[in-house]
Amino acid sequence: MARKSTALTLPHPYVSLWGGPADPPCLLTALATTAAERRDDVAIRDGDHDLTYRDLTVWTTDIAALLTDSGIGPGDRVAITGPRSAAIVAAMLATVHLGATYVPLDADYPLRRLEHMKTDSGAKILLYADIEPAFAAGVRSSRIPPPPGRQPTSAAGGVTTPGRPCRPDLPVYVIYTSGSTGLPKGVVLPHSCIDNMAHWQRSHSRRPDLRTAQFTPLNFDVWFQEVLGTLCGGGTLVIMPEPLRRDPIALLDWLADQRIERLFLPYVALNMLTAAAAATDSLDGLVLQEVNLGGEQLVCTPAVRDFFRRLPDCRLNIHYGQSESAMVTAHTLTGPPEDWPTLPPIGSPLPGCEVIVEPVEQGEPTVGELLVAGLPLSAGYLNLPELNAARYVPVDLTRDGHDRAFRTGDLVRVKDDVIHYVGRADNEVKIRGIRVNPLEVDACLLEQPGVIEAVCVPIEITAGSRQLRAAVIVDAQEQEGVFDADRAMTALTELLPAQAVPVSLTVLQELPRTPSGKADRKAVARTLADIHLRGRGRPDR
Repeated sequence: MARKSTALTLPHPYVSLWGGPADPPCLLTALATTAAERRDDVAIRDGDHDLTYRDLTVWTTDIAALLTDSGIGPGDRVAITGPRSAAIVAAMLATVHLGATYVPLDADYPLRRLEHMKTDSGAKILLYADIEPAFAAGVRSSRIPPPPGRQPTSAAGGVTTPGRPCRPDLPVYVIYTSGSTGLPKGVVLPHSCIDNMAHWQRSHSRRPDLRTAQFTPLNFDVWFQEVLGTLCGGGTLVIMPEPLRRDPIALLDWLADQRIERLFLPYVALNMLTAAAAATDSLDGLVLQEVNLGGEQLVCTPAVRDFFRRLPDCRLNIHYGQSESAMVTAHTLTGPPEDWPTLPPIGSPLPGCEVIVEPVEQGEPTVGELLVAGLPLSAGYLNLPELNAARYVPVDLTRDGHDRAFRTGDLVRVKDDVIHYVGRADNEVKIRGIRVNPLEVDACLLEQPGVIEAVCVPIEITAGSRQLRAAVIVDAQEQEGVFDADRAMTALTELLPAQAVPVSLTVLQELPRTPSGKADRKAVARTLADIHLRGRGRPDR
């Protein structure tokens, strides 16, 4: 007897969009070709130091030799940490060139989180820039060697094409994202996904060789778009000084001084940058040709519209994807900025990508949860088979020949073959462009002495200013004893990335409930917003 299929049966009719066929080259082949063609062009600028493609090739080869001597080969995982720098880029390229898998560890993350990521990834070696990190114990570690001196023009140029097949299923990197258990989860991204993203970015931009700011942190997947999209296209990657992240006025000056042509930004950074620009008399020094927005829904504020009105040659692209499926859709805003919609769509699927809408209600096939199939799919979560089974689901063969899809948890609406973001089907939200699961904050709060119930919720007091706030119920006998709100907040900063730490922690006598007895998160959010607006936003801390 034939085994009954457990694949998800899509309703009939169902809505799907197909980005068309794609046959991207291996990113290593693209890098090798570019390095050979542009040997003496600047590949990376880090501070006052310029590295040509020839210099970068030699440096990458040196790091690859170090890894080989350490027994690293295809499929092994290499953890890399340190400040955003040319050294991190070179170490990543060396790792991938060997067929090994890059595991970025953002040095600004809390120590316990980094230790978990290092251990959970099974990294065989830890490479670090600058100084040896405190979490290096328990694994072989080595400092990334410094770049070699400037290579003479007569030196051999270009990276050799990989000697082994660049298999579509070979992992390029493992990146960690927020999890509901209090611990981050690792996502494995193979060549099939990253090759497609890098090739699309190279061909989609105004020019493949744009001078691009390296703005995003190591553990934000857009980092790979900045780096690979630039280097595969022969552009120059300019490492942005870290203090500029918090100083949009100085960032504007830096963008002009460095002649930056392309930016990748989360919405909160775009909001800050355009607000700073609104206070300046002139943007004549800027040569921006494109800004790529990712991470969360764009709201076209007056400042955003004014910024692009004053830069008529700069286009604004909206990118949509997840750690689990990299780049999925894109949309370019056209026409006068004053005519742009307040909430623009997230666009249409990339080549090689199929998106499917699973309706939430019968009779509305165009509104539902977005499922992603095709080349953007990752290989799944590391060491989490049950979560893989829940999120990466088999489906009956789709119209475009796919039998596996990722449940994004995003609700969308399709109109005229364009996708519009509606909201989240689960509890995950974007804070400052980074995906955060409030359930992870709940889990960490419940570890604190005296806390018997915890709810963390996103609140948007004003448009574009989403923040996390948390409420706890404390054991009556512990409220004046064990529980200490300041200590609990300090503990959260040691467990969570900055985006996931709530701005306030409020002790409530009881939580609003749904009819089934569960905590009513929407009602909790209203309660905490009311407390904030009454001027008592942080009663316990």
